Order: sequence, then C-alpha cells, then structure tokens
Amino acid sequence: MNTMTIPSADAAASAAATTTAAASGVTRHTFWVSMRDGVRLATDVYLPAPGAGPLPVLLERTPYGKDAETRRERTAADPRPMRRGEVAERFAQEGYAVVVQDCRGRFGSEGQFTKYLGEAHDGADTMAWITAQPWCNGAVGTYGLSYAAHTQTALASQRPAGLKAMFLECGGFANAYRGGIRHGGAFEMKQAVWALRNALSGSNRISESARQALEQADIGEWFQRLPWTRGDSPLQWAPEYEDYLFGQWERGRFDDHWRQPELYAAGHYAAFEGVAVLLMCGWWDPYAQTTTDNYLGLSQRTHGDVRMVLGPWTHGERSVPYAGDVDFGPDAVLDGTLAPDYVQMRLAWFNHWLRGQPLPEGQADAVRYFRMGGGSGRRTPEGRLDHGGAWRRADDWPLPGTTLAPWYLAPGGLLTRAVPERAGEATFRFDPANPVPTIGGSVTSGEPLMVAGAYDQCTHGGVFGARAPFGPLAGRDDVLVFQTPPLECDVEVTGPVVIELWVSSTSPDTDFTAKLIDQYPPSEDHPEGYAMNLTDGILRCRYRDSWEHPGLMVPGEAVQITIEPMPTSNLFRRGHRIRLDISSSNFPRFDVNPNTGAPEGSAGPRVVAFNTVHMGPGRASRVVLPMQAVGGAPAAGAGTGG
Repeated sequence: MNTMTIPSADAAASAAATTTAAASGVTRHTFWVSMRDGVRLATDVYLPAPGAGPLPVLLERTPYGKDAETRRERTAADPRPMRRGEVAERFAQEGYAVVVQDCRGRFGSEGQFTKYLGEAHDGADTMAWITAQPWCNGAVGTYGLSYAAHTQTALASQRPAGLKAMFLECGGFANAYRGGIRHGGAFEMKQAVWALRNALSGSNRISESARQALEQADIGEWFQRLPWTRGDSPLQWAPEYEDYLFGQWERGRFDDHWRQPELYAAGHYAAFEGVAVLLMCGWWDPYAQTTTDNYLGLSQRTHGDVRMVLGPWTHGERSVPYAGDVDFGPDAVLDGTLAPDYVQMRLAWFNHWLRGQPLPEGQADAVRYFRMGGGSGRRTPEGRLDHGGAWRRADDWPLPGTTLAPWYLAPGGLLTRAVPERAGEATFRFDPANPVPTIGGSVTSGEPLMVAGAYDQCTHGGVFGARAPFGPLAGRDDVLVFQTPPLECDVEVTGPVVIELWVSSTSPDTDFTAKLIDQYPPSEDHPEGYAMNLTDGILRCRYRDSWEHPGLMVPGEAVQITIEPMPTSNLFRRGHRIRLDISSSNFPRFDVNPNTGAPEGSAGPRVVAFNTVHMGPGRASRVVLPMQAVGGAPAAGAGTGG
C-alpha cells in the first residue's frame, strides 16, 4: 500500500490531503473540508482509481468514525462487522466516488458537537464542496443508518444542488418530538445512555481525567438515582454532552426548537422535491413511525419517487432472523429475500437513480413489509419462540383496503367489538419509585439497561429494575390487562395502531402507557403461554390536548387521551388472544412522571397517583386496530415464510 501527499482539489475549502491506494485499485483521499464558520471536517474520498472522474457520488456523514467498524454493516453469510471504509471501497469498485465524513466535534473533525443540531448547514456545505470537485459528475446520492439517516434529511432540507437519491435506514427524523427524542410527551432515556457511551468514544473535547471519570460511571446505578440535575448526572464530566441532553429533556413543549430542520423533516418536505427516497426500518425500531410518517409526507410531492421497506428487525439488524427472544424464520433476513445483501440493495437503488439502470425484480414495489406471525409457536433450538412470518407487498401505506376496527375495553378485563352496555372503571396505584420495567420493544442505544425486540412479558434477574419475586408484568398491581377471548379465526393487523382512553387521576399530571400483545395459549414449550409484545406507546397527560400548549388535569376529572405507538404488522392466529396492557410507566425506556406537574427534566419530589381508566357508554375507551383480510400477495422475490 502506497501513501503520498496530494494537493487539495479546492485549497480554499480544504487543507492538503493524503492518498492511500488499496489492493483493489481504489484510492482513499483524506481532506479537511471547511464549513461556512471555518470549522474543518475530516473527510475521506474513495475513488475507483487515481484521477478517476467525473463520477456519480455517494455520501455518508456520521458521528461514529468515518473508517470505524460498524456492527450493522454485515451479511447473513458473514457476520463479521465491516468498517465504513470497506463499504465505501465496495461502492467505489462499482464506479462511484464515495465520501465519508466525521460530523462536527466527532473523531477527526473540529468544532463542538451538539447532538443532531448543525447538520443541515454542515451537510449543505459538504454537498457544495462535493459538486465543485472534478471527480463529481453533478449527481449525488446519500446513505446511512440512524444518525447517518438524520444527517441526510437535515442536508436535504437545504435543497442542495446535485442531490438525486437517498437511502434512509432507521432514521431521518420526521419529527424528533414525536419519536426518537420524545414520544407522547415523555423523554426517551436512550438519549442518556447514548450520551455517556459516545462522550467516551469519539469526542474531541474530553480530557483524560474526564474520560477516566466517565469510564467509572455506573449507568445502572445512576438510573436508579434519578432524577438528575446539571452537574449531578453521569455526564457532569462531559459538559457539552450534559448540556444538550438536558436541553432535549427540559424542552417538553413543542416549540421552534423542535421545528429545526435537523429534527423536523415534516416541516421541510417541499425541499425534497425531485429526490428519490428509499426508506427502510424495522418493527422493533424507535424510528418505525418516523419512517412511515416520512413515506406519507414524501408521497405528497409532485416529483420524486418514494418507497418503503419494513422488516421484523431491531435497529439495523437486517441480517438476522430474530428480534429479542422471538424468531421470524429464515426469510426474515434481507439477504437472499429482498436483495443478495445490503450492499447490493443500496447499489441497485443508486444504479437506478444515478445511472439509469433498471431496478432488479422485487425492488420496484412501493411498499414491502414483513407480516409477523404464522409460525409453530414452538421453542427453536436456540431457545426462541418460533413466531414466523412472511414478506408482503403493497401499493401504498396505510395498506389499501385497511379496516380501522375498534376494540373496546370492558369491565372484567375484556376487549370486545361492541361498546360495553354498562359503565365501568379500573383504578391502579402508580408509584414513581417502583415503575413498570421495560421488557423489549422499540429501543436502540439502550444496552445494557434495555434491549430491543420481542419477549415474553415476564421479569427475571436480567431485567433492569425488576424486583423479586419475579413474574409476569400482568401480575403487577399497576398493570391493567384487557384481552379478547381466544380468537375463532386468524386476524391480521398491519398499520398504525391508536389507543383512545378515558382516564382520570388524583394527580395534576401523570402518564398512561399502552402495550399491544399477541397472547399465545399454553403449550408444551410454554406452559403459561407467551405474552409477545408487538408495539407500545405513552402519553404524558399535560399534552393530551396540545403539544404546544400543555395543560394540567383537574384531579378526579375524566379526560380523553390518545396514545400512538409504533406501527406494526402481525398475524394473530386462531386460538391466540389480542391483548392490551395499560399502566403508567415503562422504565428505563421513558422517564418516569413524578405526578406533580413539575417542569420537564427537573428534580423534585415524587408522589403516588391513583389512576383510573373509564369504559362503557359515554366514556368508551378503545384500541383501534388496522385490520386486513387475511392473505395478501407475497413480496416479489421473497419467500412466504412460516
């Protein structure tokens, strides 16, 4: 391998660069690219050969290290994580110029990092630099997962010249207030875990003494000590990370902060005009709703193709057939069903929009989604529940022909198709000092405190916050369970789920949570049955009428609230039950409401609330399920699953 110094392509924008030649013939050039405020971002450019060009360009902007190993870049055949540079080299071998850049304040780049913010201008400035280079033919595609998807929608909001196609996976905030940072008014505590982990890895402003203090911080112990204050948190040794974390946490009201382009693609869809966008996410991902919201918003443009893929995956784990303790069968992976592998899938998208090549068979559908369910229900050799599933295709989202079917909460813990004839109520005691522990769900960046996916909703010693004696969450006094009788026929639910409740509380503010569950009957492998979580959500009651203008409740007064969890797709088999669990906490996924009406993110006393769900005539609490005719067309190029 040879290394030499070469002159910058634009000395005013970049410092001198180095070039590294690989055995494949691809050359990597490392530049400092100047932003409008003079901060320089470390940028690698991969070219098929020295002097190659002009070429179509692919761009990834990441806070995780421009040539670092990434465990989500792997295949079903080879679970070895690739480096970002390896992926870029593979793209370059196919005739692309590939640009991978460290975000501001991260790894090799200068400046101060404020999570998510600043990426719109930095992305636009990087695009302007790219399109001015002799190796760029004027056509640029962007790609990336999670934060690298957020950077894509941020730069697209600035209408940069040359942007032709995007491949957004698990991110690209439609509205970070509604999912990713906050959800239903509550704060997503993964942000605190992420901040601690990434202050330690990749920050360019952490002193050695601060690094040692951060390494010694026990995140589990800190979570047990909540609430925190500035200067008394696990981020106290990394003030820029502590500052942005509390800034997110304390901003409970939807205001102009949340309308910034980095956090609110929904307010900037017009800027995406003419850009082809492929959206991909998993059902067990906190960005599933962002993905479907972006699909709906981008579908309204006059020009610009948009397509969507939704799989049975946790965050970026598209090459394994399971999520949590549930297996969805060999067809659940991307590899060999949707495309040969993930690299080839992205290449096919960009080859089509940047080079005019036809899309492979099976990749032209508007919507491809994995309907979970239909498996044997037995325990697999790996110890997981065999839930099964199948790929399906559709012309739009929500699926054409969807029936929005209400199922009503009824006295006695029933879910019924009709409004109960008599009124009823169910009250539970919500103690913020003893919250309901998180078991799976749409989580990312939460390890080791919380792990994404589907699990039997039973506590054990490995569940953070669980207390002995362990057992089903349904056995807790603060969890209300409503379920159908055993189903007489299969029921398919695919699309957005909405829970509308009539509630009251002894406190001026409290939370209500809702969790949709596929309740398996008892079997030889699962003698107590299996309560498989599908999707869940939360609503902080002060935001029941308005995100912009919160209002406290009058203790004892019944009000109507709406909870909107992540979308899902599941086949409830005959003999199973559709189950809905209602409570007031899901910790550590969400922060715990102190029940006092205190400002968001503040420390202070916590009080016990007695919370009530009302049902029956005049106060008909219900879950509205998007039901489909059982069947549907298998996705082209995909197997039918179990």
